[in-house]
Amino acid sequence: MSPIRVIVNGATGRMGKETLAALCRDPETTPVGGVGRSASGATLPLPAGGSIPYDTNLTTLLDRVHADVIVDFTNAQACLAAARIAAERGAGFVTGTSGLSAADLDALRNLSRKHNTGIIVGPSFAIGAVVMNHLARVAAPFFEYVDIFEAHHEAKIDAPSGTALALARAMTAERAFKRPLPEKEPLAGARGGEFNGVTIHSTRMPGRLAAHEVLFGMAGQTLSIKHDTLTRECFMPGVLMAVKEVVKRRDCVVGLESLLGLK
Repeated sequence: MSPIRVIVNGATGRMGKETLAALCRDPETTPVGGVGRSASGATLPLPAGGSIPYDTNLTTLLDRVHADVIVDFTNAQACLAAARIAAERGAGFVTGTSGLSAADLDALRNLSRKHNTGIIVGPSFAIGAVVMNHLARVAAPFFEYVDIFEAHHEAKIDAPSGTALALARAMTAERAFKRPLPEKEPLAGARGGEFNGVTIHSTRMPGRLAAHEVLFGMAGQTLSIKHDTLTRECFMPGVLMAVKEVVKRRDCVVGLESLLGLK
C-alpha cells in the first residue's frame, strides 16, 4: 500500500514542524506539501532532509500536489476555511486547532456530511489527555463540584484551552455542577471562567508547555485527575493515528476516544 500523502497546514509553526518530522519517520505516511503564513519560497525543507512544495495558499498548493489528508494546526478561522477546501477536494481533514466553538464543530460536521469525507478534530492529541477526559467523564456523575486548572506557555492565543473546554463539555453533557460564588469579590474574575457550573482557571507563562488538572470535590474528600505535557513529541502518536484513521471514515469525529476504544 502506498503511504498516505499529507499536507500540513500551519507547517512553519511549532506543531507543524513536529508533525512534518513525525510524518517523515512513519513508513505509512509521507508529507507532500506545507502551507504557512509567510512567503519563503516554493519549497520547504524537511527535518530529515529533502524538501516539499510550499505555499501560503492551500488551494494553490492542492493545484500543484495531490494529498489524501490535510493536517491543520492554525487558528479557528483558518481551520474552517481549510476544512472546506479539503472537503471539496475529497481529502480527509485532521485538526488540532484550539479555540473551536460549538458552532465551529457543527460546521465541520455539516461539511463532512455534505461532501462524504472524514474529519477528525483533536482537542488534544496527547493520549494521556484523552484518557484523562475519559476518566473525568466516568467520575463526573459521583460529584457535585468540579474545577479545572490548566497551564500553558505564554504564546498560546486562547484561554481556556480547547482541552479544558472539551473536558467541561464532556462532564456536563447530561448535567450541570454546583458552583459556589463568594459573597464578596474584591478582584473581579478571581473565581475563573464558568461552563455549566464547571470553573476553569487558566495560567499563561514561560516554563510550561501544557498541563491540565480536573479536581472534583464532595464532603470530606477530593479527587484529582492530572495530565502534564512535557514535549510536543507526545502529540505525534495521536496525530499519526488520526491521519491513518481519517482516510477510512466518512463522518466527523470530535476527540480520539472512539479511536482508542474508550467510547
